[in-house]
Amino acid sequence: MGKYTKQEKSWMMYDWANSAYSIIITTAIFPIYYKAVAENAEVSVANSTAYLGYTISIATFILAMLGPILGTIADYKGMKKKFFLFFFLVGTISTFSLLFVPADNWLLLLIVYTVTAIGARGANIFYDAHIVDVTKKERMDDVSAKGYALGYIGSVIPFVICIAIIFLAQSGTVPFTETTASRIAFVITALWWIAFSIPLIKNVKQKHGVDPEPRVVVNSFKRLGKTFKEIKKYRNIFLFLIAYFFYIDGVGTIISMSTAYGRDLGLGPTDLIIALLAVQIVAAPFAVLFGWLAIKFGTKNMIYTGIIIYIIVCIYAMFLSTVVDFWILAMLVATAQGGIQSLSRSYFGQMVPNEKSNEFFGFYNIFGRFAAVTGPFLMGMTTQLTGSSAFGVFSLVILFIIGFIVLLFVSDHKVDAI
Repeated sequence: MGKYTKQEKSWMMYDWANSAYSIIITTAIFPIYYKAVAENAEVSVANSTAYLGYTISIATFILAMLGPILGTIADYKGMKKKFFLFFFLVGTISTFSLLFVPADNWLLLLIVYTVTAIGARGANIFYDAHIVDVTKKERMDDVSAKGYALGYIGSVIPFVICIAIIFLAQSGTVPFTETTASRIAFVITALWWIAFSIPLIKNVKQKHGVDPEPRVVVNSFKRLGKTFKEIKKYRNIFLFLIAYFFYIDGVGTIISMSTAYGRDLGLGPTDLIIALLAVQIVAAPFAVLFGWLAIKFGTKNMIYTGIIIYIIVCIYAMFLSTVVDFWILAMLVATAQGGIQSLSRSYFGQMVPNEKSNEFFGFYNIFGRFAAVTGPFLMGMTTQLTGSSAFGVFSLVILFIIGFIVLLFVSDHKVDAI
C-alpha cells in the first residue's frame, strides 16, 4: 500500500478490522451456532431461519430510523469520531458478551446478536462517511475497493483460526466442546475488531463539517428538514439511493442468510465453512478488479455488472441440490460481493457534498438498512409460506431488477455537480 497516504491506509484498515465480524458473526459461525441452539430447543428448520431473518430486520430497522439524524448531528466538526467510537464500543462489547449467553437460550442469543448488529452497522455509517476526509473524489473508487479487498483478506486469518478450533473440538483433539469453540470464535472476533481499529481511531480525523452551534439536536433536525426541502437539488443522489435500496437489499440478505439457507439444504457445517472461506479468498481480488474496471469502464457500469451476477445467483439458487451446486453459487457471489458494495460506497461518496457527508451517509444507511429490513423479511415470509428456502432466495430477484431499472435514471455527468 505504498502509494496511499497514512490516513487512507488507516481508513482502509478498518475494513480489515470489522471483516472478522462480517464473516464470523453475520455470515458463518454465528448462524450455524444459532441453528444448532434452535434445533436443540426443538424449533423447526423453517421457523428458525425465519426468526433469524426477522431479527436482522429488527436490528436494521432500529438503526435505519436513527441513521439520518445521527448523521446530521455528526456533521458538526469534531462529532464524527465520537459517534463512530460509541457504536464501535457497543458492537465490540456485545460481541464479546455472546460468550455468556446460555447455549440453550436461542431467544436471548438473538437479542444479543441484535445489539452486536446495531453496533457494527452504526459504526460503519461514520466509517463510510470518513472517506471524504481521507481521500479525494477521483481516488475514492480505488481506496474503497482496496478497503474491501483488505477486508476479505483480513477476514481469512481469524476465520481460519476459528474454524480450526471448531474442527479440533469436533474431533475431540481439544478438551472442550464445539459449543465452547464457537464461543471462543466470538471472543476472537471482538479482539480482532478492537486491535485493528486502532489505526483509524489514532490517525483519521474529521476534515469537513459544519461549525458548532448552540442547540445541536434542534438545529440538526432543522438541517435535515432543509435537505428534504431542497430534494430537487439533490435529485441525482436520491435516485441513486432508491436504486441502492433495492439492489443492496438482495446483496445483504444473501450474505446474512446464506449459511442458514445452506443448512436448510442439508449441507454440513464443514462444507459451509470451507465454501465461505473460499468466498473470502476469491472476493478479495475481484473487489480490486471491480475497482480497476470502474476506472476504465465507469463505476455505474460495474455496479450494473454486479447486479446482473446477483440476478443469476437468485435464479440458480432454485436448482441447488448438491454440494457442487452450492460451490458454484458461492463462487458467483464471490465475484460480485465486494465489488458492488465498494463501488456503491465510492460512487455515493463522489456525489455528496463534503460538509454534509455524515448527513448523506445517514441517508445512505437508512436506504441500505431499510432494504435490509425488507429482504430478510421477504425471504423469511416466502420460506415459511412455501416451506422452501429456495423460493425465499428466488423471491429476491425482483429487488435486483427494480434496482437495475432505477439506476438507469442516475446521470453520471451529475455526480460532481453538487
